[in-house]
Amino acid sequence: MKMITPDEAVSLIRDGESLHWPCVAAAPEVLIQAMLRRIDACDLHHIHISHLYTEGFSDYVLPKYADEVHLDSFFVGGNVRQATQQGLAGYVPCSLSETVRMVRSGAVPCDVTMLMVSDFDEQGRVSLGTSVDYMPAAIERSRLVIAQVNSHMPFTYGDAVLPIQDAAASPTGSFIALPCGKKVPVVFVRHDAPLREAAPMPLSDTDIAIGRHAAALIPDGATLQIGIGNIPTAVLAQLGGHKDLGVHSEMFTDDVISLVEKGVINGRCKKTDPGKLVAMFLKGGKRLYDFVDRNPDVLINDVWHTNSPFVIASNPKVVALNSAIQIDLSGQVCADSMGTKIFSGSGGQLDFMLGATYSEGGVPIIAMSSITGKGISKIVPTLTPGAGVVTPRTLVQWVVTEQGAVNLYGKSIQERARLLISIAHPSQREALERDAREAGIL
Repeated sequence: MKMITPDEAVSLIRDGESLHWPCVAAAPEVLIQAMLRRIDACDLHHIHISHLYTEGFSDYVLPKYADEVHLDSFFVGGNVRQATQQGLAGYVPCSLSETVRMVRSGAVPCDVTMLMVSDFDEQGRVSLGTSVDYMPAAIERSRLVIAQVNSHMPFTYGDAVLPIQDAAASPTGSFIALPCGKKVPVVFVRHDAPLREAAPMPLSDTDIAIGRHAAALIPDGATLQIGIGNIPTAVLAQLGGHKDLGVHSEMFTDDVISLVEKGVINGRCKKTDPGKLVAMFLKGGKRLYDFVDRNPDVLINDVWHTNSPFVIASNPKVVALNSAIQIDLSGQVCADSMGTKIFSGSGGQLDFMLGATYSEGGVPIIAMSSITGKGISKIVPTLTPGAGVVTPRTLVQWVVTEQGAVNLYGKSIQERARLLISIAHPSQREALERDAREAGIL
């Protein structure tokens, strides 16, 4: 397969085009850096970028590029958060399941997709490896794909696999052959480099307490959604005595491997993709990358498959474990902003809360610490002005803090307020009750 240099590849990008690339460890940093070199040389202008959650290199949101590059992300990671809050980058509010339709419909334009892929297999295919997210839709809409081939990228199955065809008719010499029948020109760049790894964070006593309360709600035979952060890690650490768990999630981490090796996670009770661990991206380290490489029991799929509430609900006993920045006494959940300042994004929270709600025996959970590190209650009488409601109170059932777990399902506003105050931090309960009475809630 012919390989060209990163600079040769990005020379094919035109002024004013919209670029997309995958998330977390799969972001093709060598291509992004080459693109910025063109901009530094005043050879490329007015580029628009879209992506999900990324980490690491993000110089494209620096103020010096503000006149030539604009990012509208579907989820705000820590690497672009300050730029987003300062107005140097934008955020598109959406559930992640909708990103596929936004791109495929043209509501969000896509001219060029930049990827990082695995080495070619014996059938001439490459894999998107650790992240598929909405890339199939982006590739379908693109006039060109630029792919960094990296021997460190694991070869994963599912929607991650891309058949490649050599063709003299292609201006680039190769096509990606899509299931819809479309063939998209692709150029390849060889750049081998270890993938970014996520270092595990130590669990606090609060994390462990939340994990214990949440794990007690998970039945044997459950299908798990596993999110990012210490709380999902703490929950998984409590599941060693469970049986026949499955994974259908937006993502999963190294923490599932021990449970797979113990036979706790086997996917036996799943109706959709039985026996398979399903996610649309991975976040972890070399242990995880080695585990998923050419593992037929792992499917890295399109975000429409992983996050469609209809697909999620087709599995029994779906446990959706999500977190919150704030929850008010009626059960409204803010998970994307601090007042008007976007902190992260809606992500897949609503997708999985809906899916778990309509799953037979499903358990939707909002799990969070009761108080911030600065001593501010995360259970509040009313959300901070400007805060976004990611999950409406109509869908909130179990709420867990380190103080305990309560079920709001079928409860009145007054009952919800009393239950939520009971799992607030003890130092905050008196003030919450007073505020609730003054507001006429109690």
